[in-house]
Amino acid sequence: MRNNTMNARSTLVATLALSAAVVGATGFATAVAADKKDENKVSKDLAKPLKAAQDALQAKKYPDALAKLKEAEGNPKKTPYDEHVINVLAGSAYARTNDFPDAEKAFEAQANDGFTEPGELPRIVKAVAQINYQLKNYDKAIEYGNRAIKNGAGDDEINVIVGQSYYLKGDYKGTLKFFQPVIDADIKAGRTPKDQQLQLVMSSCVKIEDADCTTKALEKLVTYYPKPDYWKDLLYTLQQDRSQTQSDKNTLQLFRLMSEVDVLARADDYTEMAQLAMEQGSPGEAQHILEKGFQKGIFADQRTKDKNQRLLDQAKKAAAADQASLPKIEKDADAAPTGDKDVGVGLAYLGYQQYDKASDLLSKGLTKGGVKSEPEAHLLLGIAQLKAGHKDDAVKSFHAVKGDPALERLANLWTLHAKQA
Repeated sequence: MRNNTMNARSTLVATLALSAAVVGATGFATAVAADKKDENKVSKDLAKPLKAAQDALQAKKYPDALAKLKEAEGNPKKTPYDEHVINVLAGSAYARTNDFPDAEKAFEAQANDGFTEPGELPRIVKAVAQINYQLKNYDKAIEYGNRAIKNGAGDDEINVIVGQSYYLKGDYKGTLKFFQPVIDADIKAGRTPKDQQLQLVMSSCVKIEDADCTTKALEKLVTYYPKPDYWKDLLYTLQQDRSQTQSDKNTLQLFRLMSEVDVLARADDYTEMAQLAMEQGSPGEAQHILEKGFQKGIFADQRTKDKNQRLLDQAKKAAAADQASLPKIEKDADAAPTGDKDVGVGLAYLGYQQYDKASDLLSKGLTKGGVKSEPEAHLLLGIAQLKAGHKDDAVKSFHAVKGDPALERLANLWTLHAKQA
């Protein structure tokens, strides 16, 4: 963090120091030679100290430059334009000596005195926003940042300054109001939204305790930056929001996705997933997830190990009996008038990681019709197809999940995962 702050300050100093070039563009030494009055030229009375200040500044003798500028400032004959030039030179000198409070005053004066060239004004306004952000004057950073954007000087840096200023001053709704249009514009234009902006939106949603806002923000993060931490945050957020699961079947579906993207992390979740799989006719899946938990060292203390070892023994026993009876069950399912039994057998084969077989039976059941939960069957079919390596077919199946909002949301996330895999 310290290095980032130092780098930010170094960049700011270099940016502000460019103001010295503006003085060269004014040509005030030439203007002094003229006898006629001109409100946009340095006055004769201040020519000498200002020229000396400029020379000292260019020689990097910043204390000398500031001394000459103070001398000029105290001259009762200085004109408004003289004041402008003083501020131009002083802004650069103060920046070079890391005196940001005084630099801010000098740059703000340039932004508002009416003498700054139109082509230079956006840069000066942006500089005022940058300095105030460094000084933690967030209200001013927002004011001048928005002014810079309005004047056509908006860019990623100024967007972060304004949005983060809202956030750091505790205006989380203001953060969302500012960043959402920026992010939406990037998406509409086919650009990838900035990670930092998405993170600030997500954090603002958390701060205002808006679960739906948080979930949508995390979905965007997972969409554009599919990092394991973002997947973990998203899926555990969905797990905590019971309105997103509503039933044990949907909870198990959520666990399946968590396991697939490898963010299942808590011992209790492995245990619950295994128990739900057993209850819903997938003992092979229960066995697989518990074995995975033991391989990953999820079960830390002896009591938890013993509990899950007993559950694993039960799952193995149930799986062995289930596999022995599968040929008969599959035959009965084939003769059944509806597809429910085919879907049940397909689920069993999915648990035994026989993905092509599972895909055939799930597809068969859906084709027959009469399936009690078509959204769940389509989702299971998509999972089986994806695991079998048929990505395009899987995406089509995920798109067919309709009628259950919780499963539709999970299907969308499976689609996203399939495209990223």
